[in-house]
Amino acid sequence: VQLQASGGGLVQPGGSLRLSCAATGSIFSINEMGWYRQAPGKQRELVATIATRGMTNYADFVKGRFTISRDNAVNTMYLQMNSLKPEDTAVYYCNADIKLTSYVPELDYWGQGTQVTVSS
Repeated sequence: VQLQASGGGLVQPGGSLRLSCAATGSIFSINEMGWYRQAPGKQRELVATIATRGMTNYADFVKGRFTISRDNAVNTMYLQMNSLKPEDTAVYYCNADIKLTSYVPELDYWGQGTQVTVSS
């Protein structure tokens, strides 16, 4: 099982980006999914999470600007980022709690990260 994050890039302040995170492999079910970010010299921090049925949770610094969503049919999660600020610059990582079969506990998986740079 792998998580593949994509969609990062360079964008000007005030611009938008949409990140995607696709879970591939032999998957029984996916519980909570989330986006985290890590800026240079800082600890990794939570950006947003989304439960299987769509309940969401956001860090205060992205409320009103970012929207997390998921498509359970294709095991993919998204992060729509609007009104981007230079302080949003970081490597963004996706995370998911995945059950490989109905008989085992869910495991915690991380994607490889995608760089988001907000600069003029």
